[in-house]
Amino acid sequence: METSKTLQNYLDELSSNSPTPGGGNVAALCGALASSLGIMVCNLTIGKKKYAEVENEMIIIKDNLLKYQSDFIELGKNDNLAFDKVMNAIKLPKESEEEKEIRNQEIEKATIGAAEVPSQVMQSAKEILPLLKTIIEKGNKNSISDAGVAVALTETASKGAYLNVLINCSSLNNQIIAQEIKKRADIMLEETLQECKSLTQKIIQTFNQ
Repeated sequence: METSKTLQNYLDELSSNSPTPGGGNVAALCGALASSLGIMVCNLTIGKKKYAEVENEMIIIKDNLLKYQSDFIELGKNDNLAFDKVMNAIKLPKESEEEKEIRNQEIEKATIGAAEVPSQVMQSAKEILPLLKTIIEKGNKNSISDAGVAVALTETASKGAYLNVLINCSSLNNQIIAQEIKKRADIMLEETLQECKSLTQKIIQTFNQ
């Protein structure tokens, strides 16, 4: 995810026949967008007399979300790099038995790395939800819908990253490692989806009161 490019550049690259950026990159972008919306609600809360009691808390949350925003951007870049490593490993020579063995080992190692990046996206997505929860409960009520969109984006980030974990794990020869990665991802996805559902319902209820 190259932030110096225009949005149109990114969309053009995403729409092209190049495999990167792809779904894993977009999943990380959703996490960055979720963080950004959370930061926006913090900024719309900080400095308001009505929310003076929670100002310091909002400043801390904002600083944390800025870090996650940066982390998600880095993970987007890492997703592209991880895919490139897999492709480079596949291109290794395979004439002799020794070369085939080295090639297989490098493909396996690169594929594990490609599964770990979306796992990290899922972990970061899970970690920003408590911050968004506090924003929803204590932040500027006029921006609660924006916080809701942040929750929706967090859910998409986790789901998208999960699919990328699955496709990489399915390519691994070592299914013991694959199942370990997948099991961890299963737990993170379930916890994230439950919390996202709860937070979305909380927001909807505020409009039905």
